[in-house]
Amino acid sequence: MKYVASLASLVALGECLSLPPLIPTIPGVTEALTTNAPPLPILQVPTPPLESPPFTPSDIKPKKIGYFWTGSADKFHKDFLATYSLDDDTFGTLLWVTDVPSSGNDPHHLGPSLDGKTIWGGGLLSLLKTQDTGFYFDTSNPYRPKFLKSNRGILASIADEVRAKPDGGFFITYMGSAVGTSPGRLVETDADFNIIHEWPEDVEGTLNILGQQFSPHGLSIDWEKKLILTSDFVEPISILKPSLGVRHADTLRLWDLDSRKILSTLTIPNGGGIQDVKFIPGHPESAAIATAVHLGQLWIIYPLRKDANGNQGVIEELYDLGPKARDTIAIYSDISQDGKYFYATLTTANHIAALDISDLDNIKRLDDPDEDQPTVGPHYVKITPDQKHLVVTDYFVQTGDIGIINTPADFKALYIDLQEDGSLSFNRTIDFNKEFANRGGAKPHSSVVFDLTDPENPLYY
Repeated sequence: MKYVASLASLVALGECLSLPPLIPTIPGVTEALTTNAPPLPILQVPTPPLESPPFTPSDIKPKKIGYFWTGSADKFHKDFLATYSLDDDTFGTLLWVTDVPSSGNDPHHLGPSLDGKTIWGGGLLSLLKTQDTGFYFDTSNPYRPKFLKSNRGILASIADEVRAKPDGGFFITYMGSAVGTSPGRLVETDADFNIIHEWPEDVEGTLNILGQQFSPHGLSIDWEKKLILTSDFVEPISILKPSLGVRHADTLRLWDLDSRKILSTLTIPNGGGIQDVKFIPGHPESAAIATAVHLGQLWIIYPLRKDANGNQGVIEELYDLGPKARDTIAIYSDISQDGKYFYATLTTANHIAALDISDLDNIKRLDDPDEDQPTVGPHYVKITPDQKHLVVTDYFVQTGDIGIINTPADFKALYIDLQEDGSLSFNRTIDFNKEFANRGGAKPHSSVVFDLTDPENPLYY
């Protein structure tokens, strides 16, 4: 019990743990150091960022707003949240740019609080410059987001997926330990966005994640059934040089929401990285779908069933996405709110798959797997709150000279129309390289969409 108490004491420190760049800003000195410092093995020179170039804001007030968590392509200028109009008549109009006080974070996933007043964004590679890994934006004025604060965990780094808590705050998967190895943690914040826990904290759960690779990336929560699912992807440090190859995981963890304890470990044999998992909305058995990257397959989890040994949770193969989906580096997904349609990005296959999952025994493919789609390196996918469009960002990970994962991308945000049958109609895009050419281009990884069409019922997703 002393061990558990000490963990809790360390995590409690997380609420005040936030550090500036280790090298202070010195006009005329650090600018040259920032741009000329050579890459180091794994850790990078912890220099402050270059100030962002000017931009031209817009004073229009669209009903639909897209927020894109974006890295400066040169890794020197500040990373930022870009706010755009998604209305039909003003689509792609840049409303605002909100900088964070650091660079080279490789902005990763993004998610809003339930009240729409705060957006959290994670930094995948913030650890390399010993920077904070979680960034919070005040969106109480949705047209002029403000940087609110940043923080980091004590036991974990490499921020990934996020889910808002009903009482305020977030759950966040951190894929790596404090130094990027396994195990990572499931991080929890309070309503003031202070880190209050890094789960698991019990002895049995700690032994579980020490005994088998725990690299949580995907995160889904069934608030009604009190269940959490996390999916294990890769050990982060293994994508950086020197490396003998990426260490993929084949597992998911099923958690009890109330106690934050791991109930069971579920395995997809030879899954080769289980990047994402999502509960199917409205499913009577709270079934969830996970993506197995090496196999190019979807697997279904029935968390309320028990296996032959009495362990909670049963997992089965659901659907094979075909040969072009094998080893596509990343497969990320979203599911429509009615539970009928499933969408998945196949990053290095340059393809977005669409499935009708209304009958899990008779899944229908809505896209042509051999179609040449207008996308390069699609990754993050999100259905808009009105369920009429799909937002996809064409960028996954590029580690450059220090790593072994560098996926091709065209750095665009795609706004894809959804037909009545759930199929895709490619339409409009936002070109981030063109928009932000004055900072070497930009890498948009993820998005949040606000729909303010009905002022009495605003939607945030």
